[in-house]
Amino acid sequence: MKLTNNTIFITGGGSGIGRALAEALHQRGNKVIIAGRRAGHLDTVTAANPGMESVVLDVSDPKDIARVTAELIQRFPDLNVLINNAGIMQFDNAASSVDGTMLIDTISTNLYGPIRVTSGLIEHLKTRPDAVIINVSSVLGFVPMAVTAVYCATKAAIHSYTLSQRYTLRDTSVRVLELAPPWVQTELLDSSEEPRAMPLAEFIEETMAVLATDADEILVERAKPLRAVPGPDEFAFVTQFNDALNAG
Repeated sequence: MKLTNNTIFITGGGSGIGRALAEALHQRGNKVIIAGRRAGHLDTVTAANPGMESVVLDVSDPKDIARVTAELIQRFPDLNVLINNAGIMQFDNAASSVDGTMLIDTISTNLYGPIRVTSGLIEHLKTRPDAVIINVSSVLGFVPMAVTAVYCATKAAIHSYTLSQRYTLRDTSVRVLELAPPWVQTELLDSSEEPRAMPLAEFIEETMAVLATDADEILVERAKPLRAVPGPDEFAFVTQFNDALNAG
């Protein structure tokens, strides 16, 4: 991925991995627009990074997505990179009755949200050179943590959707990447001080180095053992499978 002179929209950019990615890309001379539900968090980030812009967006709300994506295309016609990062993670119990509110909130934010945001921007992205979609999944999409079963299922779904999206966009100007973080020290599940989690700065440094390559999957070293369980050459099989179907 080209790491300079892009116009980049990042959901969930008010904190955690989203904020750190936004700041790293901003520092490299990109125009960065961040989005999130909490205006105060967005204002804090943009105040600390002059030139960065923000827009309030609830990715669980399809009407809000439609409004914001239309506004982005109008205000930022050079927009060529979308990073679907917004997500929520809550404990659950797959061996018990599911909490309906948690279920709907998690799926609406983690799965419907990225699909709808991409849908709102995809035709515009197809017109842009060096266009990139980055879907943020998780190593837990490959090896689930049972106490967050719904979250892990949404990340597995995002991985699957990304493979299909990469295949169907293979002959366009749009590249589709997947960023699968390991456990990182962020506010997610109060992990900011968790010694077993990867320091955020270290994660961002490694991630930026991999983004600069031609890799389709953005994996830091700590993520590779869990990703290796199903095999990193999965997309080659997906391509072969779909090509055979298309050939009849």
